[in-house]
Amino acid sequence: MAGNQLTFDFNAPLDTLPQLWTPDDIFDGLDQAAVERFKEDSRIERKRAAVSRKDLADNLSMWANTQPSGGIIFVGVDDDGAISGCKSIEQEHINEIETVRRLCSDARFDIKKVKVTNKRGEDDFIIALRVQYREDKLVETVDGNAFVREGDQKRKLTEAEKREVRLNKGELDVESEKVSALKYPDDFDVVLMAQYRDQYVTKRRLAQPYSVEDVLLLTKLGKKGRSGFEPNLACALLFARDPRVVAPGAYIRVIRYDGVEEKFGGNLNNVADRLFEGPLARQIAEADQFIASQIRNFTRLSPDGRFATNPEYPRAVWLEAVVNAAVHRSYNLKHMNIFVKMFEDKMVIESPGAFMPPTTAETVYEAHNPRNPNLMWALYYFDYVQCAFEGTRRMRQDMRDANLPDPRFAQKQIGTFQVSVTLENDQEHRRQFVRTEAAASINPELYATLTESEKIIVNYLADQEKLSVTDAGLVIAKDWRATKKVLDGLVEKKIISKSAGKARSRHRFYYLRRDKLGMRRKGE
Repeated sequence: MAGNQLTFDFNAPLDTLPQLWTPDDIFDGLDQAAVERFKEDSRIERKRAAVSRKDLADNLSMWANTQPSGGIIFVGVDDDGAISGCKSIEQEHINEIETVRRLCSDARFDIKKVKVTNKRGEDDFIIALRVQYREDKLVETVDGNAFVREGDQKRKLTEAEKREVRLNKGELDVESEKVSALKYPDDFDVVLMAQYRDQYVTKRRLAQPYSVEDVLLLTKLGKKGRSGFEPNLACALLFARDPRVVAPGAYIRVIRYDGVEEKFGGNLNNVADRLFEGPLARQIAEADQFIASQIRNFTRLSPDGRFATNPEYPRAVWLEAVVNAAVHRSYNLKHMNIFVKMFEDKMVIESPGAFMPPTTAETVYEAHNPRNPNLMWALYYFDYVQCAFEGTRRMRQDMRDANLPDPRFAQKQIGTFQVSVTLENDQEHRRQFVRTEAAASINPELYATLTESEKIIVNYLADQEKLSVTDAGLVIAKDWRATKKVLDGLVEKKIISKSAGKARSRHRFYYLRRDKLGMRRKGE
């Protein structure tokens, strides 16, 4: 069998594709040709031989904090790529370069000298430092600064960003931090805490004598101090009457937009905007109810001749997305909130913070790495959020069962990181369906005769109170005469009605016949 073993070629990528070379590929085969070939980018930094130890230490921190592989520093190469070399500098300065670790002790790097011919045609050498990315901790210089690489630029991290990196790498546990701005139990919802205690005792099949504080301690939502129970941030988020005292962004904002994109200023297109505050479990429950009120139901004629009604999105999917946002968001970014944005063709749930390493947008369906595990476990004991444990794979399966695209997860950086999940509702395919509010007054035989234009108008009137011929023409993309013919056809089918007036009057409108639904317009 030995002769049949697979072999692998671990040679560096082709010289013609330098973009594919990793920092290790470059460093392992480093020679003058490589030094000249590779420009400053997300892998390479050039420094003159006279670089100060502080500047060099800042760059060690930068590469050690830059995913996925760190990078390389060429000392003895000018910004324009000309090789000035290091032979002319004093040995003392070379010693300073080789002992720069003292100014950035957590950086892990290898160092070597590479023979080159300098820009004057002389034999010389450069010093190359291969700095590894550290997955386990934030790397700072001795003066407390930390940097990252963005493209070909070095950027200093703010204190908030440094803290976020530490949280992502498991150096800090923000949900377990003590909160001092709230007084226990005065500022907490004692009824909700009692319900939590009862749920915990029941689900764990424990004896009844457990107190609220006992259960809070068991679920790591605080600890005992000299003055009694001391709640942590997770406890405040779950049970404080106003969690925004300690985390101003601890709320969920749900916005519904008219159209497929968010507009601003004079073109502002939000038609519903609600903010949900208070204990986290109640935020989720109230947001759930409001989102459900905004979700549209569509009816189609199934092959057996019966009406089948389905929502834009399965409720379990968007509720899971909201719960995940609450559980996995970064509460270190205290002033940032969760957004639920509802468009004509999609719903987008945005939460502050990056994916918790090693999870990425590509591995989110397979990974389970909660940022706030105590918060997640606590929410499990509230029945209406038990779907928190059913995960992203259930979201994907439920969307597939509804013949909808898989949820799309993404991470982007706008100052700080943000994770979003997008649910698409197959808007184009819905043209074949009729809104449930309208379908209730249409029998199956009549429904089967409706054209696509007629269904679009019926769906539009299910949202809007009235429609003129001109407006309808814009909706179905037909001229005035063709549009009026469609509208009059719907009048003849007794699906819509029209107001009195001249045919071409701009004050003449068409309405959905709501009388059969028991929902008459005002004034009728």
